[in-house]
Amino acid sequence: MKKIATALLFVLAAPFAQAGEGDWRFTVGAHNVNPKSDNGSLAGGALDVEVGSNWRPTITAEYFLNDNLGIEVLAALPFKHEVKLNGADAGEVTHLPPTVSLQYHFSPDAKISPYLGAGLNFTWIYSEDSAGPIAGTELKLKNSWGLAAHAGVDFKMENDWFFGVDARWMDIDSDVSVNLAQVGTVNIDPIVYGFYFGKRF
Repeated sequence: MKKIATALLFVLAAPFAQAGEGDWRFTVGAHNVNPKSDNGSLAGGALDVEVGSNWRPTITAEYFLNDNLGIEVLAALPFKHEVKLNGADAGEVTHLPPTVSLQYHFSPDAKISPYLGAGLNFTWIYSEDSAGPIAGTELKLKNSWGLAAHAGVDFKMENDWFFGVDARWMDIDSDVSVNLAQVGTVNIDPIVYGFYFGKRF
């Protein structure tokens, strides 16, 4: 799966390397990574997992292949999430979720312009801290590759400026180990929603 995802990521990103003249748009905003309510269980079902949500600043860059079709890269400051086991605080994890999406803008020149996208997400998880019932142990969560979906709407302002709101779904599943022993998989699968301001060039 990782090799396939890597190959698809390079295919999606290739136009950036070949881009000469064309339309670009850049945005700056803030988004909340909100994991789904049921994040699975560990240790053979003995420990129910709950992953908290977190807001962070985000940026995007999108290159338009034509008037409607673009390739977007999402980046952000690191997100931090509290982790609970059976309702008790058990630690905190930090991650970065860069995402590449192929997007279709239905009416790019209109004052209100909706769009849909699909692509790939790579979630880099690091700085895992253990606490509570697992305090003092070595907690590790593996990085994740997965699909992503995107929907949003732009509201046009003057001089190619715009603002908008959007939401993404990301397939994020991470294998968990404690003291190097694998104890299960956390299903994060968040909805990422927020707002942004941007300009098209």
